[in-house]
Amino acid sequence: MVENIGMTARAMLNFGLTQLRLVRPRDAWPLSDWLRERLYAAASKADDVLEHVTVFDNVKDAIADMNYVLGTCPRHHDVMKRTYTPKAIMPHVRERMGNKQKVAILFGPERNGLVNEEIALTNDMVAIPTNPDFYSLNLAQAVLVMAYEWYQSSNTVAEMTFHMGKSTPASKDDYHAFLSRLEQLLDERGFYTSEEIRPTMRDNMYNAMQRAELTDQELRTWQGILSALVKPKKA
Repeated sequence: MVENIGMTARAMLNFGLTQLRLVRPRDAWPLSDWLRERLYAAASKADDVLEHVTVFDNVKDAIADMNYVLGTCPRHHDVMKRTYTPKAIMPHVRERMGNKQKVAILFGPERNGLVNEEIALTNDMVAIPTNPDFYSLNLAQAVLVMAYEWYQSSNTVAEMTFHMGKSTPASKDDYHAFLSRLEQLLDERGFYTSEEIRPTMRDNMYNAMQRAELTDQELRTWQGILSALVKPKKA
């Protein structure tokens, strides 16, 4: 619903966040005049956010230029990812941003949340503590909690520090290029014994690489390793 997007924009601007990216919104973008009127009414003058919304066809494209992606999930989930509360992770997020890294918080659809393939693209997960007997939040509510904790973290010293020298974390686009190449090479060598195991194996590879948080220099090294492995052996 466009009202949910409008309320999300309002929640963001309340706490100083302005960059909103949408993936396949239900209503075609740009909106009709009628829907646009409803959108702006729900946003309650958060026009600065709405005027700069960008729309993407898929999550991969939406986060391609990001260095760190934090995915949202229910408190109890079965994906092997580091999972934090919003309060615990936000100093870490703010420090990354202070180090000129591009950071995104990825929210899934209200009904089902992020699917495994999308979770595999994230570095870490965040779960909002709620009443276990009534834990459902709509999108704008979840964004409000995350934005509030981010804003509150401005006076908090991050517990985790990162010293990467002159190298920056690899972008999601670079990760995708490497993993696509790796998957192609594995395909050529018959690694996938059946099509049924492919999605699980691919998600496992993505999850492992995201947890490693490689720098752009390290990822170039891995690209070089792949090149060396496929190069014909000298006589």
